[in-house]
Amino acid sequence: MGTKLKNEWEKDRVRFNKVYRQLLLRVLSVVIIYTTLGIAAYLLTANLLRQFAGQNELLLQIFAWIELHRGLGALVYIVVGYGAILLYYWNKPFQYLHEVLNAAENIFQHTNELIELSAPLKDAEIYLNQLKISVQNNERVAQEAEQRKNDLIEYLAHDLKTPLTSVIGYLSLLDEALDMPVEQKAKYVHITLDKAKRLEKLINEFFEITRYDLQNTSLEKETIDLYYMLVQMTDEFYPVLSAHGNTIKLDANEDLTVYGDSVKLARVFNNILKNAISYSYPDTEIIVGAKAIDASVQITFCNHGKTIPASKLDAIFDKFFRLDETRATNTGGAGLGLAIAKEIITLHGGSIIAESENEITTFFMTLPISC
Repeated sequence: MGTKLKNEWEKDRVRFNKVYRQLLLRVLSVVIIYTTLGIAAYLLTANLLRQFAGQNELLLQIFAWIELHRGLGALVYIVVGYGAILLYYWNKPFQYLHEVLNAAENIFQHTNELIELSAPLKDAEIYLNQLKISVQNNERVAQEAEQRKNDLIEYLAHDLKTPLTSVIGYLSLLDEALDMPVEQKAKYVHITLDKAKRLEKLINEFFEITRYDLQNTSLEKETIDLYYMLVQMTDEFYPVLSAHGNTIKLDANEDLTVYGDSVKLARVFNNILKNAISYSYPDTEIIVGAKAIDASVQITFCNHGKTIPASKLDAIFDKFFRLDETRATNTGGAGLGLAIAKEIITLHGGSIIAESENEITTFFMTLPISC
């Protein structure tokens, strides 16, 4: 912090010295021009009077008076002229200071007007405009962070309320109806367990998104065997796929590699595959593909399900966005999986988009092959 302040002070000192030199040079230039004009005017006037003095008695007297009082005239010319110049430029620093003070107030005003200063202060003008833009950007980031926090609290309260109410309701029934039939009791216990698992899932997702939002996530990058990672993922999801009646096909070369954080990329692929399973028709095939394109690798996840409206294709990567609120409220997540996936892909310098038409939805991801 001390070094930063020292550097800023040094920059300010350089700017001040530059303005000071410009002002001094301008004063000297005006003095030289004023003096040169005075001498030129005197010589021209004297020369003209000398030429015509012999032809006119009045001109001869004027010429004689000028020659007699030449020193006094020069003194008056210098005192009045130089005095006016010095007085004018003596006030300039105060004028510049007034401009800078007004500009400093402008920095914290919520306007889109750029700061404009006098020509000698152009460097200061550029610096103050950069500072104003930086202040506005910081304010916007702070407002967005505050809004995200408020959204998180709002969605947390909303999404936890429904399953929590169900858990309390069924447990109250079990507590009050001690003579409840065993089959009915088992049914209520099963429902309560499902709702409790739903609560656990939501809480884990909220912790996950909070971690990505509030911490400067660092990546532990290395060369990853992409083919092996995708094979391992498809094997791990076999029970989930079977329960939903889906099958999975992997279309990728065995020698594919990417440069990235294996743990976080595994999180991305898991989120995308979970999404594909959740929104695919039962008994359909999900295709996972990967191929090299120039210095990048493109990974695709393709599933058969309801077509996503074009107007919502970008929104699906927003936090808390869910296509089917009814399905999501009952069994789905908090609408954070794709948002987390996009953040991780962006951290890797890659990109992710979605296309959906004719009941086929495909996610396209690109990642760098090397650092």
